[in-house]
Amino acid sequence: MSGRKNAGRTSPWLLILISAGCFFATYNFLTMHGRGRDGPRKRFHVALTATDALYSQWQSRIMYYWCKEMRDRPGSDMGGFTRILHSGKPDGLMDEMPTMVVDPLPEGTDKGYIVLNRPWAFVQWLQRAKIDEEYILMAEPDHVFVKPLPNLAHGDEPAAFPFFYINPTQNEKILRKFFPEEKGPVSKIDPIGNSPVIIKKAQLEKIAPTWMNVSLKMKEDQDTDKAFGWVLEMYAYAVASALHGVHHSLRKDFMIQPPWDLKTDNTFIIHYTYGCDYTMKGQLTYGKIGEWRFDKRSYLESPPPRNLSLPPPGVPESVATLVKMVNEATANIPGWEDER
Repeated sequence: MSGRKNAGRTSPWLLILISAGCFFATYNFLTMHGRGRDGPRKRFHVALTATDALYSQWQSRIMYYWCKEMRDRPGSDMGGFTRILHSGKPDGLMDEMPTMVVDPLPEGTDKGYIVLNRPWAFVQWLQRAKIDEEYILMAEPDHVFVKPLPNLAHGDEPAAFPFFYINPTQNEKILRKFFPEEKGPVSKIDPIGNSPVIIKKAQLEKIAPTWMNVSLKMKEDQDTDKAFGWVLEMYAYAVASALHGVHHSLRKDFMIQPPWDLKTDNTFIIHYTYGCDYTMKGQLTYGKIGEWRFDKRSYLESPPPRNLSLPPPGVPESVATLVKMVNEATANIPGWEDER
């Protein structure tokens, strides 16, 4: 009789074990089969456009070093890498990093605006390359990865960094030449450039030819060229995306730009496009050469030497981290100061 009584009752320890098993099974299922609203995050291919100029080469070498360092760390969705070399001929870095050589625009077309070659480079690469990843990160030589980069895109919504100086609504008169009224308000144009952007390969294949054509038309238009200057190609990408109905998720945490951004704790990329000039007391002297400085334009003719001096006390953490990461890369890249 006692056996029959116990047969209808379940041990509380067995219930605990069953509950725990269900919890871990559910957890494993969710982590394996879905991260976020899009299910499994997709790996992206890192695409870097560059020239064979020494100035572009040394930046590309540092960028590729940190890409490799971060690629296999936890939290990364970084996949393959390609330097898209739009100088039309191989250079001395072909064996150092995966590279595809593409043609520059016909001579004189860029009118001295070298980045006008970028959209044309992407058009050629997308036509010719075998890209395994579903997504692409468009990157630049002066990007340094400070932590592993996940795929920030969500399905058909690419991710981009919003630039404070890209203002479509303030330039409506000019942009209407390229974004007609039937396409909607100019507020549909995102305040972005093409980099950094994580986007589906299929979307970029459609956008890239339009981006190239809009870039060329903007450059040919004197008023547009004068108004947009060195950010013309960025506006062209933003317009081309809007023409195809593609809206980007704006991610301020995508990257920082020293010296204006002070910390690296909530970002993935340092973009060192601005010079960093300081007194020895750590005071910023932007626009005036500082007692201590790091400016990529100081190294137009030769790469920065190994073991650059660190900034003085009081300089923002972002600047100190940038210099330390440059030093680490140059210390570990073989033949750093060799002519390429």
